[in-house]
Amino acid sequence: MEFKMKDGGFVAELPYGRLDISGDENYGFRPYQLLVSSLAICSGGILRNILEKMRLDVQDIQITAETERNREKANRVEKVTLHFKITGKGLKKEKLERVMALTRKNCAMVQSVEGSIEVEETFEIVEV
Repeated sequence: MEFKMKDGGFVAELPYGRLDISGDENYGFRPYQLLVSSLAICSGGILRNILEKMRLDVQDIQITAETERNREKANRVEKVTLHFKITGKGLKKEKLERVMALTRKNCAMVQSVEGSIEVEETFEIVEV
């Protein structure tokens, strides 16, 4: 990837489109937003793939991400909590607990920050 300076931040032209990044959200995505998004969407994609391979009846996955930052240490991201709202039929809590463990183990982004950022995953089942 190549990043070029622009007013208020930087920009990258990527195959899918333009990515504007800035510490000021008036000029682009903030770096911490991209970090948290990477953790959430990597985990969500792995979760979705595992559920599809297991042929579980899932209609929707929604992810809520909450971040704890340390203002005393450069506003460092200390913890990210990812909450997955999984909507489907016949989903069992015990099975999804195993799926969540596999998701964590296979998410490259979560594994990349292990030991420096705490990542907590929770889930709820919405039966349809």
